[in-house]
Amino acid sequence: MNIEILELIEGARKAKGLTVIIDVFRAFTVECYLFDKGAARIFPIGSLEEALELKKQNPSYVLFGEREGRKQEGCDYGNSPYQLLSGNFEGKTIIHTTSAGTQGIVNAVNASEIITGSLVNAKAVAEYIKARNPEDVSICPMGLAGKVSSEEDLLAAEYIRALILGEDFDIEGRIAHLKDHGASKFFDPDTQDVFPKEDYPLCVDINKFPFILKVSKTNDRLTVNKISL
Repeated sequence: MNIEILELIEGARKAKGLTVIIDVFRAFTVECYLFDKGAARIFPIGSLEEALELKKQNPSYVLFGEREGRKQEGCDYGNSPYQLLSGNFEGKTIIHTTSAGTQGIVNAVNASEIITGSLVNAKAVAEYIKARNPEDVSICPMGLAGKVSSEEDLLAAEYIRALILGEDFDIEGRIAHLKDHGASKFFDPDTQDVFPKEDYPLCVDINKFPFILKVSKTNDRLTVNKISL
């Protein structure tokens, strides 16, 4: 098995084989919590305009959308796992457009299979890949807006690779380091409306969920579905 870590949107475009698009803070953490709360499916969309138009055509869909972390006008929610915990998403269809995570999905045009990854389901992702045993695996940490490397996404990528290969990895130590090296926005009083401090522990609750999120096409639209292991 050939495993490559390919960062950012540029990396997603180069990805081949079974591809893992990673966004820890916060897109694919959010999606895990949404499915845990009963969401039926998620449409990942690159363009905010397309997401808003889909919402207009389908008012019952729930639209999660952010740019630079901030909830966008016309969206029902931003991109905070904490803020969705009190919502009712049972059986709901979700529209999701973000600065990094969903951009990775729509740009991974050469992948043979796409799944998403975050710290909350890293072990499940690794187990799925080991069971599939593909020739090529591309792990794509999306970073900040898909343009700048981020500590948390690279950490998740390296952790998933280590789990696949059965290598030792000090995940607890790396998480402790992350709090002061990449997660400061969650503890800044001036950004609590965008990055509430309650998001951080939800994002680093390692291996909380025993399922993966797989991207497929439904009626020519990319769709994320939950697959329990």
